[in-house]
Amino acid sequence: MGWAHPLRGLGAFASAIAALVQAGGIAPKSGVGRLYIWSLVATCVTGLPIFRHGTIGPPHIAGVLTLAAFVLAFVAGKTGALGRASARVETISYWVTLLLLGISTVTETLTRLPPSAPLVASPDAGVLKVLDLGLLVLFAIGLTRQLRRQRAS
Repeated sequence: MGWAHPLRGLGAFASAIAALVQAGGIAPKSGVGRLYIWSLVATCVTGLPIFRHGTIGPPHIAGVLTLAAFVLAFVAGKTGALGRASARVETISYWVTLLLLGISTVTETLTRLPPSAPLVASPDAGVLKVLDLGLLVLFAIGLTRQLRRQRAS
């Protein structure tokens, strides 16, 4: 997979940022929303067969959880099977995909780049825990704002 997988992940992350700026969230019917979804799924699927340390690890679990959140968002948005809660479940699930993608992207990028001397030596480094906490705070703020906008409309 080489660099194709991390580049896909960065592309998915960039399209998510564009979707947040453009629509305040992941809007699956918009062009940038569709780009995010396709690049997210491609990133997760291409990441599953990568075994950097010889076994299934946290990146694999994050990929499976991301795909599960995507499926829940897709089903809730397409079918309305959850009634009035469908729109909220769709929104929350897409935000969960973004949080998991963000954590994975930051971790993989900082532990791989630059190739000769990565900025962070290990996925367990304290700086990554601080960055993950920052992503969690941004997730909570963004999700709350989008849910409030949904409720108001």
